[in-house]
Amino acid sequence: MRKDITIYDIANQLQLSTATVSRALAADPVVKKKTRQLVLETANKMGYRSNYHARSLRKSRTNSIGFMVHELQSTFINSVLAGVEKITTDAGYDLIIAHSLESYEAEVANARNLFHKRIDGLITSLSCETKNLDHFQPYKDKGVPVIFFDRVDTALDSTAVIIDNYKAAYEATTHLIDQGCSRIVHLTANLTRNVYSERLRGYRDALHNNGIPLDEGLVIINSLTEEAAVASAKRILCMNPLPDGAFITNDFVAAVCMRTFKEYKLRIPRDIAIVGFNNDAISTVTEPALTTINYPGEEIGMTAARRLISHLEGAGSIHQIQTIVLNSRLIVRGSSQKKAPNA
Repeated sequence: MRKDITIYDIANQLQLSTATVSRALAADPVVKKKTRQLVLETANKMGYRSNYHARSLRKSRTNSIGFMVHELQSTFINSVLAGVEKITTDAGYDLIIAHSLESYEAEVANARNLFHKRIDGLITSLSCETKNLDHFQPYKDKGVPVIFFDRVDTALDSTAVIIDNYKAAYEATTHLIDQGCSRIVHLTANLTRNVYSERLRGYRDALHNNGIPLDEGLVIINSLTEEAAVASAKRILCMNPLPDGAFITNDFVAAVCMRTFKEYKLRIPRDIAIVGFNNDAISTVTEPALTTINYPGEEIGMTAARRLISHLEGAGSIHQIQTIVLNSRLIVRGSSQKKAPNA
């Protein structure tokens, strides 16, 4: 293998000092524009690669940010990632992505790995199985900022970017009630995570405030896989009497339930009206289209990245802990409209 080209090789080629070459490669205006251009052209021809690792050691920074999530096969998570990338790319930071597939042990290992890669900061959403937050303590001890989004935990003081899940769930359930539903099933996931516990609370309060008794048998807690969704749908189909409405905490799970219901000849929304959550792409291609809560993933990603970079660039203190609540909204489509729009 050919040895790496260094600034000394470029300096010898051009009969310039290594200091001049170094400044030219860094686009230092002290070096004349013509010289900077000559150095860059020569560096490209010779196959020079900047040694970011050595530069990071000198600056005690890596210009890299960790993005650690519970899954990547999610429209919502991918939209958050797109928002993060918009901001970090413009600011000159690289992203290192890790995912746990909902495993607490994998999340712990990923957090440790990213920490030892000396990332400058971390943006993360917790897995359903996360038991405690000890794996984030080294970040706090070293002053490495951590921004949580979506699935957060208040046990570790850190900035969080979320929506009002309680309000969104209350609105979704109230919409079903307004459509004439009185026996509404709620399909949700692990209640240790704030997003699902808050949605359950919103569902319960909407029922209570509309004079509908809570039936705990209508609350189904399951994972968000396709297999679990089919099992949950079949459990609903066995209920007697059958629910006339369903508030489902995830659009993918809602779409799988709709498919299963239709296989058993249920008419949507006539027999059972359905509301999902997230406004994933799948919500517009189901038949009928899925009523859902718009979860502004890209805005969440951009907000989290901006806040993290402001910490890193000295515009904000790591000790300025804040919960940032972004707006969500109900998008009404055919899956829930038992009544005519203006009825």
